[in-house]
Amino acid sequence: MIRQYGALSYDVPADGEPRFLLITSRTSRRWIIPRGNPIRKLSPAQSAAQEAYEEAGITGLISPAEIGSYRYIKRRPNGTQVLANVHVFAMLTTKQSAHWPERDQRDWKWFSRLEAVEAVDEPELKQLIGSFTPPPTETLIPVAKLPAQRSALRSLFSKMTGR
Repeated sequence: MIRQYGALSYDVPADGEPRFLLITSRTSRRWIIPRGNPIRKLSPAQSAAQEAYEEAGITGLISPAEIGSYRYIKRRPNGTQVLANVHVFAMLTTKQSAHWPERDQRDWKWFSRLEAVEAVDEPELKQLIGSFTPPPTETLIPVAKLPAQRSALRSLFSKMTGR
């Protein structure tokens, strides 16, 4: 089994009911949350935030405390499969960039709670979304200045400008 970190990206509109940002996986195109492998020198929450930036272009405030986990079968490019355990962190989304590393590889969409529960396949992820309560804002930490995000932005800028 492999360990991954994911961000349950949300915002809270004026009506007070959270909505959730989901993205499509690159291969099966099913709706998922941003997730990925641990990133060296980053905490689990920071790794989740970095994945959210790379896969959905979002930044914001993330909870340093895990809100739960779920499992899924990861299909590798060589055809093998492995069980993945995704540790999930709540991320209050404050900004979505116009450009990000995987923008052209995935679709993204904001969902109501009910729509998000219906859109994802994994039963444990459905339960996490269905029972989600936003953590107190004062417990969240900003993620916009992660070293890996700055590096990714420099790389993206270099690709776009040729410098």
